[in-house]
Amino acid sequence: MKPAHLIAFFVLILLAATSLSVGVANFTFADLLSGESHATTILFTSRLPRLLAIVLAGAGLSIAGLIMQQIVQNRFAAPSTTGTIDWAMFGYMMALILFADMSGWVHLFTIFGFSVFGTVIFVRFLQRLKFKNTVMVPLIGIMYGNVVSAMTTFIAYKYDLVQALGSWTVANFASVLRGNYEFLYIALPVSILAYGYANKFSAASVGETFAKNIGLNYQRIVMIGIILVAILSSSVVMIVGMIPFLGLIVPNIVSLFLGDNMRRNLPWTAYTGVILVLLCDILGRLIIFPYEVPISMIISILGGAVFITLILRDKSNA
Repeated sequence: MKPAHLIAFFVLILLAATSLSVGVANFTFADLLSGESHATTILFTSRLPRLLAIVLAGAGLSIAGLIMQQIVQNRFAAPSTTGTIDWAMFGYMMALILFADMSGWVHLFTIFGFSVFGTVIFVRFLQRLKFKNTVMVPLIGIMYGNVVSAMTTFIAYKYDLVQALGSWTVANFASVLRGNYEFLYIALPVSILAYGYANKFSAASVGETFAKNIGLNYQRIVMIGIILVAILSSSVVMIVGMIPFLGLIVPNIVSLFLGDNMRRNLPWTAYTGVILVLLCDILGRLIIFPYEVPISMIISILGGAVFITLILRDKSNA
């Protein structure tokens, strides 16, 4: 194993152990080893599910951002800047209104359907644009998302669901318990599919003409990418809520060090997303302990700063 891989592994283990040990309910690993029932209950009911949710959500949204940047051919594209997450929130509201008494799978498919629909609209619109400045794409996406968000808020007021909307708009892992986060495991097969299609997504990122010249069905590859992004975004929105900027900043940070090879970058993108979410979640638990700062607030500040820095690195935009 390479030194870089060893360091990455130990950083992950250290942060995971810290995440398991930080919380209002106090216990030690010595209590676990001695079989103390209270410590075991806390670990398996709350702390371990929370850690697994962080890992799956961080990796899932980061991979979704990487796929989105490839199919839209823009490094500032992400589920949060192309309307995908906003449509997922709209789908969540519709699921609460139309299918309140049905299973979580029905809610997930509803959120997924709206995410795919909204993302396809945005991608089709971009494909019709002749001039696509680097900054223009995310700005259009943010405005597009704000329109959808306004529709969602209107529906929430109309059906007295403002409180439910507010709780999902501000993402927080505090409510994650055993039995209510397992939908996030869908990120595992989707990530494997994304890795399998990595070279095709990379070819699509060069352009439709190039993709067709090497025998790829460009529109099919784009549609597969949209579906994968929507599945990852939908599961995170349904379980955790809206985590902004994560899918934007992580792929860009990884590409600064490793270049633009998607197949090589994808595992490191997942890893970096997990580390970033773990750090922000631990920080959110410690800042005003024993209370918590929602992770979405911390990532919004960090993501906004990184977003501006990335824009200013481009001399044409500086």
